[in-house]
Amino acid sequence: MTEIRLVDVTMRDGNQSLWGATGLNTAHMLQAAALTEACGFRAIDFTSSSHMAVAVRYFRNNPWERLRRMSSAMPTTPLQFITTGLRFIAWQQADPEFMRLVYRALQVNGVGRFVLLDPMHEVPAVVEAAKLVKQEGNAEVMAALTFTLSEIHTDQFYADFAKAVGQSPNIDLFYIKDPAGLLSVDRARTLVPAVKAVIGNRPLEVHAHTTVGLGMMTSLEAAKLGISAIHVGVGPGGDGSSLPEANRMVANLEEAGFHVGIDKSALRRLTNYWQRVALAEGLPPGRPQNFDASFLRHQIAGGVMTTIARQLEELGLSDRMDAVIEETGHVRADLGFPIMVTPFPQMVMTQALFNVIGDRRYAQVSDQVIRYCMGKFGKPTSPVDPEVLATIMDRPRSRELENEPTFPALGDLRRQFGTNLPDEEFLLRAVMPAEQVDAMLAAGRSRATYSPEAAPILSLLRKLAADPKARDIVIERQGFRLALHAGASL
Repeated sequence: MTEIRLVDVTMRDGNQSLWGATGLNTAHMLQAAALTEACGFRAIDFTSSSHMAVAVRYFRNNPWERLRRMSSAMPTTPLQFITTGLRFIAWQQADPEFMRLVYRALQVNGVGRFVLLDPMHEVPAVVEAAKLVKQEGNAEVMAALTFTLSEIHTDQFYADFAKAVGQSPNIDLFYIKDPAGLLSVDRARTLVPAVKAVIGNRPLEVHAHTTVGLGMMTSLEAAKLGISAIHVGVGPGGDGSSLPEANRMVANLEEAGFHVGIDKSALRRLTNYWQRVALAEGLPPGRPQNFDASFLRHQIAGGVMTTIARQLEELGLSDRMDAVIEETGHVRADLGFPIMVTPFPQMVMTQALFNVIGDRRYAQVSDQVIRYCMGKFGKPTSPVDPEVLATIMDRPRSRELENEPTFPALGDLRRQFGTNLPDEEFLLRAVMPAEQVDAMLAAGRSRATYSPEAAPILSLLRKLAADPKARDIVIERQGFRLALHAGASL
């Protein structure tokens, strides 16, 4: 029987796709570590630079501490870091020596596998990043073939890219990444063989979201075509705009005659844990999706969809969601059909939001869209619409951004923040607001334990403790008494 391995995406891509990257904190993850390790996953899609920024900004969790503790608790399961080019948290392409330090720190703190995803599929950028990773450690390096639908992104396009990148001895394996869930069974039957024909004996994995109901069937077909591993989400962290749910994937693979390299009893225990977390924290579980042909047009990835929906709700404009989705397709066409993978879906959909709620289209334009039109993210796959380009560039802010400073050299940053600052703190301070890093450091070490059953009680107690009218809180029952007094903290 042919063996298929699984890669668990629950903590990073599942969390991002379904819960806007803010659903899980370090305690949630640490409590899942032993359960996850017991399953025998090929790897864990664990973090990214934006995911690390969320840890600091929203939870005051130290992302380096998170990596160290999770790696220690999961010694046989590689933790994966995904990066889009030579960037770390900030939008600008960084000094290569700065990125060398990033890759060194990530590996020292426990990252065992890197995904190199260049949205423009620029071969030199991927090859350079792979070299830096290998020079600073021994982690695996996986090159991403980011799938989209356009006249340019043919099977030959992806095969040519894989062949070119594969000339580097620093690329260990490849994966087909389908962030918007657009890869059909029929297309997989031509794309997978085309890529396998040029990469030799190096493994090829598949990462197919279930946003439009295709991911499960496409992943199963890819298994039949020789894929070595399938990316899945566990329990509530699978399906919906995430990846295929792990338990159902195992059952379907076994039905198709594959041996799945997974401990099914451990997987059931892990599923139960994530189900209890989702219930306690109010995290909506992913649900199997019906096919939605509109996604073939606007190509919005799940995590971005969730984030924009939350922003509209905060603005009291939830009823405009359909209009934003419709406008997203138009904006993507205006901008030359960029692949809808970070940072482009955030950029395109935010612009669509501005266009819908503003007085006129492109009355307000984000700095990121201006930089994109200037070519600061690489050459657009197709030219930007000339009229839209003129509208965007004919504004004072565009002229300001033309002359903005580039990412500082590593030596200059060291002098700015102090040569004796620890590498981990230095890397965060170089790209994040000082007050956010200060708050994270002041918060101290993250909790290592978490009980889903206790979460609602603790949430209630925090709300009561924050109420100035609740000076003293006493909970009593037979054999138990809990008293909280003014000034106490939880």
